[in-house]
Amino acid sequence: MPTRVYLDWNATTPLRSEARAAMVAAFDLIGNPSSVHAEGREARRLVEEARAALASAVGALPRNVVFTSAGTEANALALSPRLKGPSGGPVQRLLVSAVEHPSVLAGRRFPADAVGQIRATRSGVVDLGHLKELLGGGPPALVSVMAANNETGALQPIAEAARIVHEAGGLLHVDAIQALGKIPFNIKAIDADLATFSAHKIGGPKGVGALVVAEGLTGLEPALRGGGQELGRRAGTENVAGIAGFGAAVKAALVALPEDAERMTTLRDRLENDLRAIAGATIFSQDVARLPNTTLFTALGLKAETAVIGFDLEGVAVSSGSACSSGKVQPSHVLSAMGFDPATAQGAVRLSLGWSTGPADINRALEAWRKLGNTLLKG
Repeated sequence: MPTRVYLDWNATTPLRSEARAAMVAAFDLIGNPSSVHAEGREARRLVEEARAALASAVGALPRNVVFTSAGTEANALALSPRLKGPSGGPVQRLLVSAVEHPSVLAGRRFPADAVGQIRATRSGVVDLGHLKELLGGGPPALVSVMAANNETGALQPIAEAARIVHEAGGLLHVDAIQALGKIPFNIKAIDADLATFSAHKIGGPKGVGALVVAEGLTGLEPALRGGGQELGRRAGTENVAGIAGFGAAVKAALVALPEDAERMTTLRDRLENDLRAIAGATIFSQDVARLPNTTLFTALGLKAETAVIGFDLEGVAVSSGSACSSGKVQPSHVLSAMGFDPATAQGAVRLSLGWSTGPADINRALEAWRKLGNTLLKG
């Protein structure tokens, strides 16, 4: 039986060998990282080493890294109504781009009447003109714009958004979960105030995330209160093994990033050219800068659910969009926000590549697409 091909890396990634080794070593530790004895100090050392690794990777200070249970919790923690803006007063409203991940669209802690949505262009990029309109003359706002879209791969103009937001006296949160390990990301370089990350998107374990805040940011309100862990910003005993795996995965991903990005770009471009040649596929966001590993496409008559099953039967794992929305038979909210009709939004299939993806994997995917083109699209 042929080996299966995994092309759903934006949903989750295999565990890197470096992360596995770090976790196995951590599982043998007894201590609670909050304990002051030798066993506790050893557990704390692993947590702090991982904190330093993530901080170094994204241009932050270790003390500004808060570990969470996942990217979803990190996003919820970031969207705090008590955050203090540049003027010293708290933000009074939340503006989120229409193409954000569901955890940002639905995970907010602001009152419903204090939340606004920023339009996206047909290419899947946040409309900065609309952002300016929403900010103009209003009270200070927390704005959330993702670094890279999980469905289309479209990169957002984060640095320009930060300038606009700060000129209006607001703060910028960046969901960088899909960006870390695929493109360079530095919280200082883009002038973001908060950024969120997730271990399992870069070869770390599932169930570990992080919020990184800019130096001097105040007003972050814990969503979980208790023992005062993470400098009082997130209560609960730290997941030592998971955090150790996160730190090891970050280091490995950053070392491999330049070579992986170049290789995946080459594979992605070949994949898209052949998808179009075989059955006239339309590639979303192809006219803007994208992640090197992501392709979201459709074709006339294509039903995403049927196509995902068809690929799966051919031994190729793909998706119809965000894994957090799997099982829901509804159009992609990202494509709807981009102005596509429901039929088009319901027919989109995503292929996302990773560090072990090779030419043979692309060949298998294209052969599966060839069969689907002969049956689904022409049957």
